[in-house]
Amino acid sequence: MKRKIELLAPGGDIDSIKAAIIAGADAIYCGLDKFNARNRAENIGIEELNGILRLAHKNSCEIFLTLNIIIIESEIPTLINLLNKLVNTGLDGIIVQDFGAFYLLEKYFPSLKIHASTQLTSHNEGQIKFLKRLTATRVNLCRELNLNEIKSLARTGHEHDLLTEVFVHGANCICFSGICYLSSVLGGNSGNRGRCSQPCRDQYLTTVRAKNFPLNLKDNSAYADLAELAEAGVDSIKIEGRIKKFHYVHTVVNSWRQQLRRLSNKEELLKDDENLHRVFNRGFSNAFLKGDINRNMFIDNPRDNSALHLAEIYGGASDENVTRAKKELYDLKTEIINDVRTRIDQLSIERAPLTISVSGKVGAQLKVSVTTPDTSFTLYSTTELAQTGRAITAIATKKGRANQVLDYEILLSRFKAVNDTEYFIETLELDALEENLFVPFKELTSLKSQLLFKLNGERAHHAPIDLPRLKKHDDKTERPCLSLLISSAEDIHLCRETSADVYFQLPSNFKNSLVKFIDLFCQNDKLIPWFPSILIGDDYRTAVEFLERVKPKGIVTDNTGIALAAYERGIKWVAGPHLNTVNSFSLLSLKEKFNCSGAFISNEINGRQIKAIKRPEGFDLYYSIYHPILLLTSRQCLFQQITGCAKKRMDESCIEGCEKTASISNLKDGTIFIEKSKGNYHHAYHETHFLNTDIATDTEGLFTSLFIDLRDIETKTERAVDKIDLIRLFADHLNDKADSAEILKRNISPTTCHQYTRGL
Repeated sequence: MKRKIELLAPGGDIDSIKAAIIAGADAIYCGLDKFNARNRAENIGIEELNGILRLAHKNSCEIFLTLNIIIIESEIPTLINLLNKLVNTGLDGIIVQDFGAFYLLEKYFPSLKIHASTQLTSHNEGQIKFLKRLTATRVNLCRELNLNEIKSLARTGHEHDLLTEVFVHGANCICFSGICYLSSVLGGNSGNRGRCSQPCRDQYLTTVRAKNFPLNLKDNSAYADLAELAEAGVDSIKIEGRIKKFHYVHTVVNSWRQQLRRLSNKEELLKDDENLHRVFNRGFSNAFLKGDINRNMFIDNPRDNSALHLAEIYGGASDENVTRAKKELYDLKTEIINDVRTRIDQLSIERAPLTISVSGKVGAQLKVSVTTPDTSFTLYSTTELAQTGRAITAIATKKGRANQVLDYEILLSRFKAVNDTEYFIETLELDALEENLFVPFKELTSLKSQLLFKLNGERAHHAPIDLPRLKKHDDKTERPCLSLLISSAEDIHLCRETSADVYFQLPSNFKNSLVKFIDLFCQNDKLIPWFPSILIGDDYRTAVEFLERVKPKGIVTDNTGIALAAYERGIKWVAGPHLNTVNSFSLLSLKEKFNCSGAFISNEINGRQIKAIKRPEGFDLYYSIYHPILLLTSRQCLFQQITGCAKKRMDESCIEGCEKTASISNLKDGTIFIEKSKGNYHHAYHETHFLNTDIATDTEGLFTSLFIDLRDIETKTERAVDKIDLIRLFADHLNDKADSAEILKRNISPTTCHQYTRGL
């Protein structure tokens, strides 16, 4: 096999990074204590990063840093300060979710390679091309995709010089990543901020199907599918586990390294994956990858399954066998820990010592000799050294930057930037330097730049940039207009009975109903199409065909693939609320790169965080003030574990035709409503709708439109008036009618606005 597949390992702390290196990882992804999507991991400090880079590169291993969260406006200065440091390291890539981070990296730090995080929910070819336009160099594909879908996206990626990586081992989420708000809504711990508390793993009241953990999936393992992944054109296979300990990382990485080695040598792949069962797991499934989404993907226990698995090998999960299995696994774990600990303790993340010897005499060039543990090199000034007496020395010192009288303090000060690299100045020798010599200031600056260039793998050193100041435009909206969302043909009469913009939610799957929807929009030209987050394969291509045939004047989309398709066809488009826009630079990115006309601001942020956002000139801002609160979207059938289903596995008719509702009750956080409508994936909703009557006054002049969701989605929230009267009540509120907020709350109850109160 000529093409090498990268083995990408997790590094939640220094020990895990070392363990991944000795186990044979080609690359490691790890996070700092800020801006990464695994805040529960120990992570690493910025002061340790250069030593880690040196250790990894010495062992032919790359390091990718995770900055994969959405970033609120007040954090942008901190992000810029961090990027000013990272740009002068040997980092091999930065993993990003936030569109604003993409914008800043491309504009001000183009030497840093950008990887698109799994949090960007990438699953169709349009999204691949969208990310390429954002200058991503690789993309992590959704875990829910099957081999044929992966193959198609890998091919598209290669056509656009974009690498693809796929998770092959570790935790499976019940929800498409990046659009899961379960932890955020229920506990204030946003998954889009790296704080997911995993309420999907929680215990719920026993369901009709006698399940206590109805949202808990088995772990992902594609161990037997490596050859098919290689055939699909995947560039990198990724192991999940940044909150796992070093013995786990070593065991899993080592097992996958053996499998990759056999593939490379054209040997028969291993079928025995018992080593993977001996460390933490919830049982394994490759069902997403095989396109076989079935009830056996669930496990009704979120804890470690390794002892139960071993007990079954002994003859069954009896108390005796479980006790025996736990003892054997404990002994094995201890053996692994001791062995790996001995090996990783021999690895150092200390930066390398460096000796600088400075020599020179009058009339000669200044010579700077540099010695590291690995190499040595010599640099020379371009001008000759001059000698000066005391009077001239005083003048040179007074002028400061004009000339530099060479002594220990001056040279150490000029070269101190070395200490921010993978090296540190251990010794500065001036024995061969005559006294009272000087060179122009610019000479020392040039020598410093050359020194950093050599030490940093012959990459140019970048001066720090200042935070870009965004202009606050005066094109304020006098009063926001009202807009609304429907999803039923029965509600189209609202177009005639209100002046509000009316959006119509298209389903994820409507290839067999395409003509019907084309006719619906052609007959009702006031309807504005709203595209959902998930559009995979043929569903994406159907949505693009709809755009081409209907040619709407404008759309709203939660899917970036459709955003690109609209941009390429000159169709006005608005970024939907599940694209998670929370800062000004995200808005600039969408406007400048894709001619986006407006965007919904995420409902995860509060009033103070919203008011910090600066709207780009000529750009519309939207906010949803009333809606059912989406918690998660799943490709899996959620009814299997709740109410049951006659089918053991999902088939093509499930998404298109299934229509069901159910609910589950969390032991801590109340009821979750499960909804499956025709043509859509399974959704979970909070027990009450969101209602925020404060936003109109809190952010006066910021929003172009305030939005209400009138789809018929069942929660505990009830309304006392019909939809047209409800629209009038909201219009009254936007027009500052007295007591309108209280009237709304009396007619819609119960509701919540905890997200707006808490923020991120």
